[in-house]
Amino acid sequence: MQNATTAHPPVAQMLGLIKLMRPKQWVKNGFVLAPLIFAGQFLNATAIREAVLALVLFCVAASATYIINDMHDVERDRCHPTKCKSRPLAAGTVTPLAAFGLLGCLYAALIVGWFVAPKVVVVIAVYLALNLAYTFVLKHQPVVDIFVIAIGFVLRVYAGAMALDVPVSSWMFITTLCLALYLAAVKRRQELNRSGTDSRKVLEKYSVALVDRYAEMSATGALIFYSMFVMSAKPALVITVPLVLFGLFRYWFVVETLDGGESPTDALLADWPLLVTVLVWGGACGWALWPASI
Repeated sequence: MQNATTAHPPVAQMLGLIKLMRPKQWVKNGFVLAPLIFAGQFLNATAIREAVLALVLFCVAASATYIINDMHDVERDRCHPTKCKSRPLAAGTVTPLAAFGLLGCLYAALIVGWFVAPKVVVVIAVYLALNLAYTFVLKHQPVVDIFVIAIGFVLRVYAGAMALDVPVSSWMFITTLCLALYLAAVKRRQELNRSGTDSRKVLEKYSVALVDRYAEMSATGALIFYSMFVMSAKPALVITVPLVLFGLFRYWFVVETLDGGESPTDALLADWPLLVTVLVWGGACGWALWPASI
């Protein structure tokens, strides 16, 4: 009898490898570009090139972590009602050998990246180590798992700063942390609502009421710290505070009413008012921080 993983044509396996890298999740790596915007260097061709390179390297690193996670969780994913079809390894559209080969290529790309942007790759190395610890140990530790996810977003911002060799405000770091904690808490909430405690062992330690409080606290912190950052360091950005507030409200509406939020990326791309808010926020930041000399 032919093995299920070898029954797929080459095109299907290639598409499976692309899906294994989860390119849709690369949207999260947009945090790498935050220092480019807030440092007001988005019209500097050299700065743009360095920031985009950091973004690409982080996308490579993120895909590598997803592959390792899927390898580790393949048996559990095969028992999951949706992951058994959506995850290529669990569905059998990609062989473990092919996944290992792709992982090797991604790591090779990061090694090459070291010779081009060493400071960025150092941050990425920390990100990779943190995610290895998450995959094998930390994702089973309540509260720690949420903070590890959030720290990943902080490292993205730090990588963007290293790429441009610019300092990053402490306000930006704490704002990013709070926003990421909000997204991570909402993700856990929706996993509990949809799958109960079956999809993740750590969910046995949580309740919807508990992660709701985590999300509310984090969202409040994100708004307060962002506002303080704006008023203390970038007063011109005060026009973006209502957009941030609306975005937080709209995201919670998507979670509570439309049952989104298990994947922040899917929630963003599926809800046009939320997507428009993010785009308008980006445009408002660009307008407010436009260099006066231009």
